[in-house]
Amino acid sequence: MRKWVLSGILASEETYLSHLEALLLPMKPLKAAATTSQPVLTSQQIETIFFKVPELYEIHKEFYDGLLPRVQQWSHQQRVGDLFQKLVSQLPSPKVLVPLTHLTGDLLKHTPVSHPDHPLLQDALRISQNFLSSINEEITPRRQSMTVKKGEHRQLLKDSFMVELVEGARKLRHVFLFTDLFLCAKLKKQIGGKSQQYDCKWYIPLTDLSFQMVDESEAVPNIPLVPDEELDAMKIKISQIKNDIQREKRANKGSKVIERLKKKLSEQESLLLLMSPNMAFRVHNRNGKSYTFLISSDYERAEWRENIREQQKKCDFSLTSVELQMLTNSCVKLQTVHNIPLTINKEDDESPGLYGFLNVIVHSATGFKQSSNLYCTLEVDSFGYFVNKAKTRVYRDTTEPNWNEEFEIELEGSQTLRILCYEKCYNKTKLTKEDGESTDRIMGKGQIQLDPQALQDKDWQRTVISMNGVEVKLSVKFTSREFSLKRMPSRKQTGVFGVKIAIVTKRERSKVPYIVRQCVEEIERRGMEEVGIYRVSGVATDIQALKAAFDVNNKDVSVMMSEMDVNAIAGTLKLYFRELPEPLFTDELYPNFAEGIALSDPVAKESCMLNLLLSLPEPNLVTFLFLLDHLKRVAERESVNKMSLHNLATVFGPTLLRPSEKDSKIPANPTRPITMTDSWSLEVMSQVQVLLYFLQLETIPTPDSKRQSILFSTEV
Repeated sequence: MRKWVLSGILASEETYLSHLEALLLPMKPLKAAATTSQPVLTSQQIETIFFKVPELYEIHKEFYDGLLPRVQQWSHQQRVGDLFQKLVSQLPSPKVLVPLTHLTGDLLKHTPVSHPDHPLLQDALRISQNFLSSINEEITPRRQSMTVKKGEHRQLLKDSFMVELVEGARKLRHVFLFTDLFLCAKLKKQIGGKSQQYDCKWYIPLTDLSFQMVDESEAVPNIPLVPDEELDAMKIKISQIKNDIQREKRANKGSKVIERLKKKLSEQESLLLLMSPNMAFRVHNRNGKSYTFLISSDYERAEWRENIREQQKKCDFSLTSVELQMLTNSCVKLQTVHNIPLTINKEDDESPGLYGFLNVIVHSATGFKQSSNLYCTLEVDSFGYFVNKAKTRVYRDTTEPNWNEEFEIELEGSQTLRILCYEKCYNKTKLTKEDGESTDRIMGKGQIQLDPQALQDKDWQRTVISMNGVEVKLSVKFTSREFSLKRMPSRKQTGVFGVKIAIVTKRERSKVPYIVRQCVEEIERRGMEEVGIYRVSGVATDIQALKAAFDVNNKDVSVMMSEMDVNAIAGTLKLYFRELPEPLFTDELYPNFAEGIALSDPVAKESCMLNLLLSLPEPNLVTFLFLLDHLKRVAERESVNKMSLHNLATVFGPTLLRPSEKDSKIPANPTRPITMTDSWSLEVMSQVQVLLYFLQLETIPTPDSKRQSILFSTEV
């Protein structure tokens, strides 16, 4: 891959040199004529037109002549970093550095960290990026000065696609933050090949913008939440269309079919991004109305607030209607975010993200200036937006929290891990009321890219994330979906984890395993109103401690559970079902359940699904019905714990139904385990739908007296 990138750079350099040679040809006679009595161009004009052309030619010729023989005599250990380092240090013009920065970045991506070129290319990239940053303030205002009066410079600081809530309806907007105003625009539909145009919906001068409600009595608009079932249906359609596109590509079908499918994919992904955010970000005009955006990430909301507040310290404002129109027209050229984050906008060779499980240990943090009550949350992206996945405990009254908590986070095409550090506000008078809700204060935030190559080796990797003077230490380890799917039977049949459910219930002389009853009992005692119960990850070390205690039948397990965070108990219950050597719904019946849920006729579906359910072995059936009743009771508290039947089905569906995977299913190619097609997503959706079907059934009839006695026995 490095050789291909370098071959492309050589081809670009050849073209560039030929263009420079073409410029040099007329330059010499023009220069000679400039000294005569009848010059074609003055010396000043020649200097402007052919600015630095001879120097650029010499520099790039030297670079090309040095690179060509090294590529022709290629080996994996071939070094070229010194050539790039020398090139960037010699270049006289920042405008030439822009494409070179991209080329160096491309080569760096495909250069292993252990290769001698890696530090040299990093240095070359740093030199070029630093140089570009240093002249950015000089170039950008010059480009934008047409929109500003009195010689002042208006710069674009940040822009992004957002969902605006307008009279209860969701609208996709492109939001621009300039040095003196916040502008909300709509991208007009392109008709007849016309270029992109924006329509300004509204703007607020930064001097008039606040995040506080102008009138505390002003009603906060209700956020219309889209049911999880609808969002899941969109995800199923997206996965199906992606599969169809891959199938058409393999079959070498016509491009018209693929283009039609890509259009459908774009529509579905746009709809999902429009309907999924539900976190309010409100801005208020001191002289007018308030506006509400919906976003998916507290990280993103905090970033916008920080940028706006920082700029408010140093801005003033003036804008005429003519200048507003000119500014709106210039947004097409100024925008930095050109595409909505859709799969369709990605290149074919871009990473599809990671599928599997990411174990994260949040070790500690330093850099806090005063003692506070501190905790962290973790977010990962999925389907183009970010979701909160885990939360540490609150470490009280400290400047150096040592959480040392491990979390297991499920990834679905994820590329970024975000961490936010908060101060817990117990004193209600200190709470800030922004966006109509009480919030803890964000002390810092940061993120890391989840690089498939770096995470390939499955070992723990330590990293430090710097954020606003604070440093948080993390360790991460990734397990691909293919490897995590293997259900491994326990070698010790005396325990409960990894042991067949029939063996455990027979040994315990119970109809439902003791571990299931204990966990359910503890959660129903103190976890029914816990926000995100079963969805929020528990601390991995606590879960492993409970697992060990249940496996050795520790008599103090009840005491241990009463002292542990309820999310760890929920995590232990999920782990028990996930580590069963055979899923609760059995390998044999799993394909039938998947086919049954796909039936369109409701009568036939109910008959099929109930008959299949009642075909389960007795311990499996009774345990499932016991769990089912518990999950329904959890969902009854949805208004408090935010866990609907659909949310619970999403968490438990794959855990209860996912079939055992054989070794033969693991890809032979060691470079492949981290990526996965969307067929897995479709399978997961099917598992969710099966469990959701039973959760939504009011009653489960029993056809014979034997089953009757099993299902309605009070003995568990």
